Amino acid sequence: MVEPGRVAVVHYVGRLSDGSVFDTTDVDVAMDAGIYHDDRDYRPLEFRVGEETVIDGFDEAVQSMDVGEERTVELDPEEAFGEYSEEKVVEMSRDELEERSGETAEEGDLVRSDAGQTGWIVDVGEETVTVDFNHELAGEPVELEIRVLEAHGGEESRD
Repeated sequence: MVEPGRVAVVHYVGRLSDGSVFDTTDVDVAMDAGIYHDDRDYRPLEFRVGEETVIDGFDEAVQSMDVGEERTVELDPEEAFGEYSEEKVVEMSRDELEERSGETAEEGDLVRSDAGQTGWIVDVGEETVTVDFNHELAGEPVELEIRVLEAHGGEESRD
């Protein structure tokens, strides 16, 4: 088992319930799925287990695995990217937003709130802009295919 505090090194493939790949560390899978980006480095993911740097279900799955093990886990939305919340869809002044960004607001544009949250514009009206701050996969169950390559370090190796 990979204990909290250790650094896990994993390869993974994330899929939606329809089987489509939304993320992966495997360049060949990314190319086959049509999600390859040449500005991304397709290497194994390294993260310190138990420090909430990855989604909860991913972290919990790795904690129940051994080095060399491969497993596919299905995660409910609350274990993955959270439930979709209407409260995270907000209306703001179009003038204020455009003044702050220096650009004309357009549907699909990414914006950052004063609190550092990232959302995208889903509607542009004459005076207001509607921004959705939900994660793009909020409300979606996901499937993760995980392979633990190694685990190293521990509490004593923290900087």
